[in-house]
Amino acid sequence: QVRLVESGGGLVQAGGSLRLSCAASGRSFSNYFMAWFRQAPGKEREFVARISWSSGSTSYADFVKGRFTISRDKSKNTVYLQMNSLKPEDTAVYYCAARPGLAGQYDHWGQGTQVTVSS
Repeated sequence: QVRLVESGGGLVQAGGSLRLSCAASGRSFSNYFMAWFRQAPGKEREFVARISWSSGSTSYADFVKGRFTISRDKSKNTVYLQMNSLKPEDTAVYYCAARPGLAGQYDHWGQGTQVTVSS
């Protein structure tokens, strides 16, 4: 069973930083794309960033470009989301997700970690 466990969320002031972690286990992720999504109360879930496990190639939503960085540590089976210059509108539950390539769906999800940005 694939398991994704997020951590690192919390309360931070606007302009501050947080680093989220996603511990992945259960299989080899060599052919996977790992991603971060977020969802605020009453809003739709939205894509934040993704990374190829093997190549490290990344892609970002426009609203986080220049502020957020996704990365992974293969030796630790961990995906990170470094969030800088945080804004109140970044407040949401952040989820880690995994899928076997771009053609597939995100079939595996973590439980989420709360990020709250105060103004």
